[in-house]
Amino acid sequence: MQWIPPINPKRYHLEQLLAVRGVDLDWLNSGDADPYSVANVARYSIAAAAKIIPFHYRAAIADSPEIQTWLQELVAEARETQAERGAPVASVTRGRSLLLLGATGTGKTHQAYGAIRELAITGVAATWVVTTAADMYAALRPRHGIDSEAEFRHYRNASVLLVDDLGAERKPTEFTEEINFRLINWRYENHLPTLITSNLVPKEISERLGDRVTSRLIEMCQRVVFKGPDRRRGEAA
Repeated sequence: MQWIPPINPKRYHLEQLLAVRGVDLDWLNSGDADPYSVANVARYSIAAAAKIIPFHYRAAIADSPEIQTWLQELVAEARETQAERGAPVASVTRGRSLLLLGATGTGKTHQAYGAIRELAITGVAATWVVTTAADMYAALRPRHGIDSEAEFRHYRNASVLLVDDLGAERKPTEFTEEINFRLINWRYENHLPTLITSNLVPKEISERLGDRVTSRLIEMCQRVVFKGPDRRRGEAA
């Protein structure tokens, strides 16, 4: 773990997040150059999160009670595992998953990126891999010079995986169905925490993703439904 010097909260759009969660800036920037201190892990995680969160969601805050409970569970399990193993850093390795459902513009992606920022400020380490379903399929399509299986393991083995917009393709192909099953099945069997967003309504999930994937999602994920108008249209107006 690299030591990170004190950070400027404005650079990482932290002022509101720290205030909402009651995290003291003096604590966050404390430490004696110990790379394994909880505060340094938080600074390291904040800097890492900023690299994978799109600019549009740079200040996202997850206010969903279900997401907050999920994050608390991940933190508690990581710290329990740290104590059992005598590890220098509490890291997310296992946990349940969430499936965020709702129409376009209801805030699912905002909540998902907010979750990354929320976990970062706890000082619990998590190696996130973030992708849209469409980008993942594009990255995994066989082509010259690319080891598709190595690419697949990048997503499959992530300690925490965010897949945005799963099931968006209107006509699933044999290729996308295989990727979905292999990915979800591995993470289901190994209890790897996964955050999935989808515009599908519950009755459409099986139609788009197939019975095998749907069955595993039902067992591994808590379903969280977001309702309301398209916020993007409201912002544009």
